[in-house]
Amino acid sequence: MAREITPEEKSTAATLLANARAAMQAVDHYNQDQVDRLCRAVAWASGNETAAVRLANMSVDESGMGSREPTRRAKILGILRDALRQKSIGIIEEIPEKQIVKYGKPAGVIASLIPVTSAYVTPASVAIYAVKCKDAVIFCPHPASRKTTFEVVRMMRAALKKCGAPEDLLQCVEKPSIPLSQEIMAICDLTNATGGQAMVRAAYSSGKPAYGVGAGNATMVIDETADIEEAARNTRISKTNDYGSGCSADGNLIVEATIYDRFLAQLQAEGGYLVTPEEKPLLRNAFWDAEGHRTPDTIARAASVVAAKAGINLPEGKTFLIVPEDHIGKEHLFSTEKLGIVLSIIKYSGFDDALDKVRQIFNTAGKGHSCGIYSFNDDHIHQLALVAPVSRIMVRQPQSRANAGHFTNGMPMTSSMGCGIWGGNITNENIHLKHYMNVTWVSKPLPEDRPSDQELFGEFYNSEIF
Repeated sequence: MAREITPEEKSTAATLLANARAAMQAVDHYNQDQVDRLCRAVAWASGNETAAVRLANMSVDESGMGSREPTRRAKILGILRDALRQKSIGIIEEIPEKQIVKYGKPAGVIASLIPVTSAYVTPASVAIYAVKCKDAVIFCPHPASRKTTFEVVRMMRAALKKCGAPEDLLQCVEKPSIPLSQEIMAICDLTNATGGQAMVRAAYSSGKPAYGVGAGNATMVIDETADIEEAARNTRISKTNDYGSGCSADGNLIVEATIYDRFLAQLQAEGGYLVTPEEKPLLRNAFWDAEGHRTPDTIARAASVVAAKAGINLPEGKTFLIVPEDHIGKEHLFSTEKLGIVLSIIKYSGFDDALDKVRQIFNTAGKGHSCGIYSFNDDHIHQLALVAPVSRIMVRQPQSRANAGHFTNGMPMTSSMGCGIWGGNITNENIHLKHYMNVTWVSKPLPEDRPSDQELFGEFYNSEIF
């Protein structure tokens, strides 16, 4: 049972909130150009190449998870791009044909829960959107990556100060705890919860509005029209990016039977290691405990680390593990979310079989999040879009970097992805600028637009069938 909040923690939360509100008041008069300058400053502080390399290394040293390559820096750049191209103050949109004008206003003080797997990129991402809307943020870091999150917030605070803005627009809890995070969520205006399901449930029970994320179990369909080399290359990119730490990383591949062998060979050419039937139970016991929970020391770890734990002799140059799977379901753990460099591959015959397997997988785990398809058959893409219980589908793109927005697609850049009602979330959208503001709608009168009863009721007008 969770302990009660201490008087010291309650006082800490109150102080953080008071500081945040004072900072918001101090920038209340800032115009669009001024807040855009602050966005650039905090993004540069956290997203310049030198800082990104240092923070990536710091995160790995502290938590043991993820890659030292600062690949996620691109997300900071993309979010800055999106933020700068949109309005957030005063009139943000006009719809002349509806005589509607929309005005943007701050959402307030945001409680931001930071996952251990994204200790520096998520705070930077949240900060850019929040500052753009003149919000303040109180960051609640994960205890296992507390130092990294605190450091990136410190750097962004220094950037604000250099610009003459109040540092307390961005604050970070120094001694994180569950009771303190719950108190902060309860007293702030809005919570953005990026992380595990326990964290998201706590945000939803805080009594305040919250954006949470659902669990992922990204699944890709590879049909007979796919460019096999492109699909295999993108799979490797997605699976190995930050050692598969993101819930968007490819977890399951559903491959058409006539190209299965060629595609599997190409995956191995891209650095995939095909796990043997004898090694499969060893990997299962290394990756999950007896109750079916993922073991922390395999999440977002290099393939060599996971293989060594499983007792698998991994050849040089192999960067992810491929597990052939014939079964789907909660008891078949390789068909569930993995958050690592393990990838299941499943054969299908006929596209209806592929769609059925997609349904089965998302009924097992990850409903609402995302899937994708490698195909040049628009009807197959359309059929998948009609039936897949997900909020986003990526076509011929590396899943882990595409569905959160990329420079090569039109998805809003984000660190948080809503999974809709399927995933227990309030939105299906990528959480981006619009979710960090209040909006006032101003409506002017229009000529009356009221159809006749006969037009509205159609064949049922004057009917007595009821």
